[in-house]
Amino acid sequence: MSETQKNTPAPQPSTWAKIAGGNIGLSIGAVLASFILGGLLIAATDPATQKAASYFFARPTDTLVAGWTAATEAYMALFQGAFYNPAGRSFAQQIRPITETLTVATPLIFAGLAVALSFRAGLFNIGAQGQVILGALVSGWVAINAGLPAAATIPLIILGGIIGGGIWGGIIGLLKAKTGAHEVILSIMMNYIAANLLVYLLKTPLLQREGSSNPISEQLGADAVYPLLLGNPFRLHLGFIIALLAVLFVSWLLNRSTLGFRLRAVGANPNAATTAGISVSNSYIIVMAISGALAGLAGSAQVAGTEKVISTGIAGSLGFDAITVALLGRSTPWGTFWAALLFGAFRAGGVTMQVSTGTDIDIVLVLQALIVLFIAAPPLVRAIFRLPNPQGVPHKKSARKSKKAQEA
Repeated sequence: MSETQKNTPAPQPSTWAKIAGGNIGLSIGAVLASFILGGLLIAATDPATQKAASYFFARPTDTLVAGWTAATEAYMALFQGAFYNPAGRSFAQQIRPITETLTVATPLIFAGLAVALSFRAGLFNIGAQGQVILGALVSGWVAINAGLPAAATIPLIILGGIIGGGIWGGIIGLLKAKTGAHEVILSIMMNYIAANLLVYLLKTPLLQREGSSNPISEQLGADAVYPLLLGNPFRLHLGFIIALLAVLFVSWLLNRSTLGFRLRAVGANPNAATTAGISVSNSYIIVMAISGALAGLAGSAQVAGTEKVISTGIAGSLGFDAITVALLGRSTPWGTFWAALLFGAFRAGGVTMQVSTGTDIDIVLVLQALIVLFIAAPPLVRAIFRLPNPQGVPHKKSARKSKKAQEA
């Protein structure tokens, strides 16, 4: 290599290369790859495609057309059930799908932010499930017993979710900081405790509905539920606005505040953070308490927003879906927001897809699992779509072609 070549600065990657090779490109690539594989699975399980495959070598195009039709119709039904229904008789019926997506996504936004924030501090918080349950328990108890006007009850419900989830998450952070116990083990234990505590309390006079033998609470009164943003017949409620505010808060916390800088420093290198005078143990307690508070708000949204009652299934699988949402969102606040909307669309549109096309709703779970698979394997996504790496270096095959063209 000549002296001139040594002194020549390396070319800077273009803006497009940075986007395509960065978190945005990888997330989009993971979603596209999962949809492609999901489409192949839909086609393979479609009766018409299977029938056409029996004479594939005689007329191969019949199989391809049948498979393409099955996949596109299923995804079209998924889209119509999640975003817009052109067959609706009124404007309200046409836009109802997107409002359902936003409603379903609301608790996912809170829980996803909880997991993403802890990720940024170097902690793997899989205890969002228990934190959601405690937020639902405390906020639900407040909603049932407050007996105040809505203007006073709703802030108390929000505060109850923050306190319940924050304490539950803070316990994990405290044990991590003081004993060195791994947060994954602690989270799993706390999840089990929360789930069984929920069942127990729903069988006691503290929460159980009077005159009922089932583990279910009293129905929340009209003054103890989140108001509807668009009125009937839509279910979209105040919780979505609170979720947007939570995204803004976490974005400010991580990117604009001194505390956020300390949390990110601890997540990047705890030893270096300690050398710089940052208390790692205090950071663990604080970030887990804030994460728990965010997850607790998801519980409040479930109780006061959609369910309007406390039951054993109040948290569903929110805590575990939140991990996928945070991974897909690359642990960024707005990335988590959009990932939650995507998963909300999956849930809202999955029923329509099954009813309209007969496609098993479990395909939605397969799509979610495939997204996690591809998110966990960035080199695979880059290889499939020939994406550059984060520094803008092109895929190896593309680089070889470019080098041969230059030599020619």
